[in-house]
Amino acid sequence: MTRPARTHVIREQPPVGRRSGKPAWYTPAAVLGDAAAAGTPVCAAFARADGRNAVAYAAVAALAWLLVRAARDRYADRRLGERENVGSALPDWLVLIGLLAVVRAATGEESPFLLALAALVPCAPVSAAMHALLHRHLLARRRTGRAVRRALVIGEAQAVDALVSHLAKRTDHEFVVVGVCPIGDEDPHDLAPVAARLSRQAPSRMPADSTPVIEAARRLGVDVVVVVPGPHLSGARLRRLSWALHGAQCPLMVVPGLTEVAGRRVGVLSVAGLTMLNVAPPLRRGLAALLKAVTDRLGAALLIVLLAPVLAAVALAVRLDSPGPVVHRQTRIGRGGAPFTMAKFRTMVADAERLRHQLAWTNEQDGRMFKIRRDPRITRVGRVLRRCSLDELPQLFNVLLGHMSLVGPRPPLPDEVARYDEVERRRLAVKPGLTGVWQVSGRSDLSWDETIALDLRYVDNWSPAGDLGVLLRTVRAVIVGTGAY
Repeated sequence: MTRPARTHVIREQPPVGRRSGKPAWYTPAAVLGDAAAAGTPVCAAFARADGRNAVAYAAVAALAWLLVRAARDRYADRRLGERENVGSALPDWLVLIGLLAVVRAATGEESPFLLALAALVPCAPVSAAMHALLHRHLLARRRTGRAVRRALVIGEAQAVDALVSHLAKRTDHEFVVVGVCPIGDEDPHDLAPVAARLSRQAPSRMPADSTPVIEAARRLGVDVVVVVPGPHLSGARLRRLSWALHGAQCPLMVVPGLTEVAGRRVGVLSVAGLTMLNVAPPLRRGLAALLKAVTDRLGAALLIVLLAPVLAAVALAVRLDSPGPVVHRQTRIGRGGAPFTMAKFRTMVADAERLRHQLAWTNEQDGRMFKIRRDPRITRVGRVLRRCSLDELPQLFNVLLGHMSLVGPRPPLPDEVARYDEVERRRLAVKPGLTGVWQVSGRSDLSWDETIALDLRYVDNWSPAGDLGVLLRTVRAVIVGTGAY
């Protein structure tokens, strides 16, 4: 049987004995950053208004913000520097506003309400930006083998291979596999050394399982043992192994097999002595969905008004640059497979659709999309518009009409959708977006599989805070222009 190509671990493995936790300065940096994010704008606003009690108001706002963040466990070591802390600023900010409203009503405070609310607006984005910097710093450390946990993986060879390969392909997590402990005689592939081996049959005495595992864990200096359950390691056997590991002060984690499910959607239940995972469905209805719909329409209307001079200037530039219509209209597929007409500024010559068939052999994408880095059909002005993403601005009218959302997957063409498999059609479960995770993660530089993975992660784990994060990252993506062609 032919073995698949070896997957190389990108980052270095930390040496035995080094406990590479997160830097100690993360906690004070997070606390001081959050305090400044709330206190500074409040102090500036009230000092500018009347100058009275500005410092006191700032202190109250900063203290309230820190209490909210601490109560929601944002300063726990396991959360500091992680991506989830970046997206937590918006829901925490809403709790802060509610808390201060209650305090204001209870104390009879008579400060201008709108001034206080406006002063707190920068709080969430500033905190999110500060935690994003911590996240970037943590990722840089993890790529070089720091701030990681040495892991020993136990399971059947195939399951071990799948987990180790998945972890080795990415560096945005805290685990480095330094050894594996396969069950049975089959050898895993050489992604990590075999540190011990367990029998397929559950032993009659517990030390037959626990002794080789604990010895391997101590020899390799591991920080955690990760178990992949299977037919030969489940139920009572796993329970007994956990007793021994915990008795030896060795942390244990169990991989349930779920992939790309956000932690906020997963809850742990104990039913009749059985441990179960409750997986909440993706957000599709309720207050969050209503908030998204209202934000889309109001946001699109506001942007159309604010960007009217830009829209007029771009339209004039397109008209003067080459013959053809200013706005290119094209049928795209929206939510649930419903077709709609999408508008964008024309960036190609007038007969671009006919020329596409002649250029099919030059396609640089590996999947359903058609992309050429130096497409000869693009006009001079069109190349600038694509570089700055200005060609997408007419899609604000699609958002206003309800065909699209401000944030969502890329709207596909009908011929692309015709070739979708069952998994790829899942991306049609939500409205396509003016921007999205694809656009802020590399755009056309991504492979088709990477694009689908990002879109499906968004579809299944969408949240208002996640949308806010994508909108903020869109600004950077437009400025940098990575993958825009």
